[in-house]
Amino acid sequence: MGECRLRGTTSAVIMLKNRNVRPMKPGRSRNPAAGLRSAFTLVEVVIAALALGVMGVTLYAAIGLGFQTVDANREELRATQIMMQKAETVRLCTWGQLTNFTFRENYDPRGTTNNTAGTLFTGTVVTNLPGNISDTASYKTNMRLVTVTIYWTNYVGARPVVHSRQMQTQVARYGLQNYIWGTVE
Repeated sequence: MGECRLRGTTSAVIMLKNRNVRPMKPGRSRNPAAGLRSAFTLVEVVIAALALGVMGVTLYAAIGLGFQTVDANREELRATQIMMQKAETVRLCTWGQLTNFTFRENYDPRGTTNNTAGTLFTGTVVTNLPGNISDTASYKTNMRLVTVTIYWTNYVGARPVVHSRQMQTQVARYGLQNYIWGTVE
């Protein structure tokens, strides 16, 4: 059995039995008045704060990347819509109206409320004889290969990134336009 005298008192003696003495856990007090209260050390608090800071920065970066992805997908979809619109317009042209041309379109979904032009889409529509039809086919001169190409630029920070897409379709001389306009050359 061991004895322990408390500082400042001569009459108080605590008797401890060796079999009841256990190693002290970090953060626990030997003071019986403290009960089972425990606290974190300064190192634990600093590590927890750093972990929370890293998680916060990561969450912020993920949200920012999510918005960039949505914006890029919106521009891709708008480019596809413009190409489809131009291809369908060409299908309704008469044979004599099939020519090469360029176009420019602005797009910003919020542009109607704050009067901004938004992303500028520029493109070309080129008509040629189709290369995938053999030269011996009698209808080759009555077909045109229409290629719609579109370009637009968006920015990652201050760095411009140019994008382009291309779509091709074939148009027949006696195709859809004859149903719409009649047999007009």
